[in-house]
Amino acid sequence: MDKITKIWLTDSAVWVQRADGKTAAEKFADYPRLRDATPEQRRAYTADDYGIHWEELDEDLSFEGFFEEKEHSPFYLLFMKHPEINASAVARRMGIKQSLLAAYISGLKTPSKKRSEEILDTIHEIGSELSTASW
Repeated sequence: MDKITKIWLTDSAVWVQRADGKTAAEKFADYPRLRDATPEQRRAYTADDYGIHWEELDEDLSFEGFFEEKEHSPFYLLFMKHPEINASAVARRMGIKQSLLAAYISGLKTPSKKRSEEILDTIHEIGSELSTASW
């Protein structure tokens, strides 16, 4: 992939431009943490050769994902429907890299059947623990 030469934000999306001039965007509305963030929080990103990271929001977008044809994975639909589920926390609990879980969620990678079950089991465990919370 060509190097990213420019990153900019609009009111509704983050845009990137490659060295070959091609541009692409990711809408904030598709990422609950970015959707609910203040403009100042959205502007507080860092970038490296692979993507953009919002430390305060615990959100990462890979540059590769900007240019991939999007087909929503079941995990994408689950995490978008339930923004209260923190993907980074799920990944930490599972002992996997957040970037790997993000790739499963975005559809860039497809988890094995076993890994899919582990992800769902972890989410179910969190739900069970929350259902027993009391004062």
